[in-house]
Amino acid sequence: MSSEPLFQPSEDALSASHSSRRCGEPSWIFEELPKATIVSASRPDTGDISPSLFSYTIELQYKQFKWRLLKRASQVLYLQFALQKRSLIEDLDHKQEQLKEWLQNLGIEDQTVMVQDDEEPNDGGVPLHSEDSVENRYVPSVATSSIIRPSLGGQQSVADRAIVAMQGYLNLFLGNLDIVNSQEVCKFLEVSKLSFLQEYGPKMKEGYVMVKHSSNISQDSDVSCLPCNWFHFCNNWKKAWAVLKPGFLALLDDPFNNKPMDIVIFDVLPSSNGDRGTKMHLAEPIKERDPLCHTFQVISGNRGMWFRSSNSAKVKAWVTAINEAGERPEEGWSCPHRFGSFAPIRGLTEDGSQAQWFVDGQAAFEAIASSIQDAKSEIFITAWWLCPELYLRRPFNSYPTFRLDSLLEEKAKQGVQIYVLLYKEVSLASGINSSYSMRRLLKIHENVRVLRYPDHFAACIYLWSNHEKLVIVDYKICYLGGLDLCFGRYDTPEHKVGDCHSEIWPGKDYYNPRESEPSLSEEHMKDELDRKKYPRMPWHDIHCALWGPPCYDIARHFVQRWNHAKRIKAPNEHAIPLLIPHHHMVIPHYMERSKEVDIDEKKDADKRKEVDRQNLFSSEFPMQDKPQHLPQEAGGLVTSNEDHTHFSESSPLLSQNLEHETSVSDNKMKGFQDEIVPFNSGAQSVCDALDDWWETPEGISDDTTSEYGQVGPRTTCRSQVIRSVSQWSAGTCQPEQSIHTAYCSLIEKAKHFIYIENQYFISGLAGDDIIQNRILEALYRRILQAHQEQKNFKVIVVMPLFPEFQGGLADSGAATVRAITHWQYRTISREKHSILCNLEAILGPKTHDYISFYALRSHGRLYDNGPMATSQLYVHSKLMIIDDRVAFIGSYNINDRSLLGLRDSEIGVLIEDKEYVESMMNGMPWKAGKFSYSLRCSLWSEHLGLHSGEISKISDPVAETTFKDLWLATAKENTRIYHEVFACIPNDQIHSRAELLRSMVHWKEKLGHTTIDLGIAPDKLVFHENGETKIIDPFERLKSVKGHLVSFPLEFMCEEDLRPSVFEIEFYICPQVYH
Repeated sequence: MSSEPLFQPSEDALSASHSSRRCGEPSWIFEELPKATIVSASRPDTGDISPSLFSYTIELQYKQFKWRLLKRASQVLYLQFALQKRSLIEDLDHKQEQLKEWLQNLGIEDQTVMVQDDEEPNDGGVPLHSEDSVENRYVPSVATSSIIRPSLGGQQSVADRAIVAMQGYLNLFLGNLDIVNSQEVCKFLEVSKLSFLQEYGPKMKEGYVMVKHSSNISQDSDVSCLPCNWFHFCNNWKKAWAVLKPGFLALLDDPFNNKPMDIVIFDVLPSSNGDRGTKMHLAEPIKERDPLCHTFQVISGNRGMWFRSSNSAKVKAWVTAINEAGERPEEGWSCPHRFGSFAPIRGLTEDGSQAQWFVDGQAAFEAIASSIQDAKSEIFITAWWLCPELYLRRPFNSYPTFRLDSLLEEKAKQGVQIYVLLYKEVSLASGINSSYSMRRLLKIHENVRVLRYPDHFAACIYLWSNHEKLVIVDYKICYLGGLDLCFGRYDTPEHKVGDCHSEIWPGKDYYNPRESEPSLSEEHMKDELDRKKYPRMPWHDIHCALWGPPCYDIARHFVQRWNHAKRIKAPNEHAIPLLIPHHHMVIPHYMERSKEVDIDEKKDADKRKEVDRQNLFSSEFPMQDKPQHLPQEAGGLVTSNEDHTHFSESSPLLSQNLEHETSVSDNKMKGFQDEIVPFNSGAQSVCDALDDWWETPEGISDDTTSEYGQVGPRTTCRSQVIRSVSQWSAGTCQPEQSIHTAYCSLIEKAKHFIYIENQYFISGLAGDDIIQNRILEALYRRILQAHQEQKNFKVIVVMPLFPEFQGGLADSGAATVRAITHWQYRTISREKHSILCNLEAILGPKTHDYISFYALRSHGRLYDNGPMATSQLYVHSKLMIIDDRVAFIGSYNINDRSLLGLRDSEIGVLIEDKEYVESMMNGMPWKAGKFSYSLRCSLWSEHLGLHSGEISKISDPVAETTFKDLWLATAKENTRIYHEVFACIPNDQIHSRAELLRSMVHWKEKLGHTTIDLGIAPDKLVFHENGETKIIDPFERLKSVKGHLVSFPLEFMCEEDLRPSVFEIEFYICPQVYH
């Protein structure tokens, strides 16, 4: 084989300055040499007179990545010509620079007219000349003749000789990093700056295409001609480098640029294509009138993009590749998963899915602060309300650096990219002042990017909000639940009502929206309330941390929403980039790990078990703990060619019997070479098996504990991210209400009990034309089933006493409070649509054996020797626990706003336990889930005021000794004591507005001052019993209160219609706002 140099280097060239571009610098794609193997060579058709159609299947490997190319011999010849042209141009350029230097030495400088090479390629490619590599650049030019037309031999077939010829040719030019990183070779190999970034998943198809209907592609591209710009003949077609990855299709202006001009994130498609009834696909070929135009369309969400390629074979290859990427079994982003969710079930294999719960703000905020401090790459934050001046650790004077803006500033200065997505409120309706939050955050550092959404006038969205509360750090850990990073949310297990010395809750963080709705401003340290007159409203909430694949799913949701908001709010702002979702089965690029990581699952499980045994429910659980358990990495061998003969290594079907589920921990993580598909075509069967989660516990733990804190154990689990989104909130092509579907489905499957904590409880029965969510219907049917089967079944609902809005129920300006109260009572106990009225018609007095409603209240002194005060302990958590084995945690309320998908955007997670502990259920031994059981026991211990040695009293949630003798009895006794001391509202003794006004007037006259909900106690309590008068100190009487649990007053204002009247502004507002 001839070995002619690409160009003959001269002595001057050999003495040229050393190239400043070295391996590993940003301009390079390949940091080391790839390997190429010719798999096969196909002969041209016998009737084809052109020998240049001889084709080769090339298998390439670079680090963990493998892919295949199908190249014709003519394409190899074009590559050869392009390399020779480039080397010639660069050699002339080098000689020109030497001439310029020589003339300058003679004193003839810029006056000399230098010959400019108009053919200089300014295409982002890497120059070939490098002193240490120029001698090795010997790529044969005549050798391509044997590739195009292999000579005949006696013992070797033509194909064999062709393979040998091509292999030798590739070995020569793939043996030099300078040549390999040239744009000509990179284009031939179909690679770009995104190809080998592990966080984006395995290498798939890439190449140049023409694209239109992409608003983010630069409009000054030189692809379109001048007449076309005037008369739109070309319809704004732009040239772009398309990069296909498992969850998206990115468009780059150049393969050497890793910033996307646009990106299509694959989303769930409708089941059928409108009236035609055919199945929809992500990509479909388009027939055009012009037979020379080869076009295909990609539809994802509410966006459609058209692409053109040079021939029909390439169109077919692209369509096949995109549809396989979007519908591949392991994730299938374009296919709906269980409950119609965009995200698949995680944790079916040992993929690193873990979860940990946090009760109340102190535990959650400290964990979030620790994760932010450890951030190395990027932080995503989204919130309904965000206060930059929020302290995440208290007392705030002891932790000044733990203010949210200070933490973010420190990380931004270290190079961490921070993205904050805020809800843009209607300023007339809310005082959260997101404009101030945005301005304050943008002043921190240029690495902090902020978007507010929606744009009310442009999107015509006035009634609905973005309600998610998310913090995602480095794709390693995410936090979600009910806690916004804002004032009023930080709280401790004691739930104090006073803080006279401003030690814990400074300024506006001393929060009681029932008395005064705070407005965020520069004066955040200025008190909103008189601390000696008004109690703060304690806050009860639940948050959750996720590791592994669920974290990537949450991050994908954020990226989808961020990109949608960016396209609408800031389409031309280059400082606000489009984000690319990471692939969950990889190691983040910033983690210093070997290419092949062996994960010893057994050792790791033993380690976690030991940690859990020591710290299971302790509030001292180490918050700085990092995930020791990395997910199985996936990738694959991908073929990218005109016919797209795609293939990947098959994997065994998952076991459908979860009771005998086998571990896949023996599968070593080999990067992307050997793909282990964790979710395949048998996933539906697995989903069916998961429907029997209550009968198939996997592992039983020996862990026992006598103490439950505010931080739960970090447990291995099955989980699925669920959400409520639609076109306005996330750019999806159809609404997703997987939260609603999952709630209804698992309620009907509950075996023994359902425990609910939620900020609202507004739902409807079948046939209700106003309230559309059917949580109430699912509960109603499940209770009737239990009654018919004569089984012990309990539904316990904990909710706020009043909505979190300013104004007393009798005040003229409190129509919103009354409206929400109306819809909640309509759901619970009033009118024909309520669950209690319908159940009592069938079950009679036994109704309350099946379902009951409760709230929380707290009390304490406002200041030293001050009066005793009480306030509702505001239940803001969004939780449902079923049978101590399944838990729902998220941002969503039980109302139409949160559950229908078309209204507020919400997100949550369904957690199904895989680790179990010994417990009891209805008097029988029961394998309770470690996550769900520990969370319920922590909550009940706090609500009931139990001590460490009394946990066994609540292990069986449906036993008579637990429910009636402890739970119900405590709620009734606490309610009675609070009424005796405060006569606080709401209560069952007040049935009308007139009675409420009389009570308010009486206590104001008696005390001189009281709160809007009658929360101030008199100095002395006077009781009359058996003709005797007893005087009792309120403080002593309140010592009998245990925990915070009280009964929800079902008879409060039962004689009133609480809906807005025609004389109130709220009457003319769409009633859907309130439910």
